[in-house]
Amino acid sequence: MLLHIVVFLLTFCMMEFMAWFTHKYVMHGFLWNLHADHHKKDHDSWFERNDTFFIFYAVVSIGFFLLWQNNILEIGLAIGLGIFAYGLAYFIVHDIFIHQRFKLFRNANNIYAKGVRRAHKMHHKHIGKDDSECFGMLFVPFKYFKK
Repeated sequence: MLLHIVVFLLTFCMMEFMAWFTHKYVMHGFLWNLHADHHKKDHDSWFERNDTFFIFYAVVSIGFFLLWQNNILEIGLAIGLGIFAYGLAYFIVHDIFIHQRFKLFRNANNIYAKGVRRAHKMHHKHIGKDDSECFGMLFVPFKYFKK
C-alpha cells in the first residue's frame, strides 16, 4: 500500500515535468497548430484545439488503468490515478481558475493564486510560439510570488 501511495505522489509530481516538457517542446514546437488557438483566440467556440492535449493524457491514464485491471502492471492504478489527479488539478488551476472557462474561484487572492496568475500572464504575453517563458503550471518559479 505504501508503494502505491509513493508511486501516486511521484507520478503526480512527474506530471508537472511532463506538462512543462510537452508545453515547451511539443505545444510550442511541432504541434503549435493545436496550441495556437489558446494564445490567440481565432474561433468562437468554447472548445479549443488545445483541448486535444487533455485527451492525450486521459488516454495514457486509461492505459495504465487497463494495465492494472488486466494484471499486467500492479502499480498501473497508482500511475493512472496520479496522471488523472494531475490532469484534474491542471484543469482546475488552468482552465477554471486562470482562464475562467467556468466562473469559479474568481476571488482567490492568496500568495499561490497570485504567483500562478502572474506566471501564466507572462507566458501568454507572447502570442506566437517563440519567446514564451514559464511553461509549468502548478509549480512556478519563485520570482512570480514576489510583488
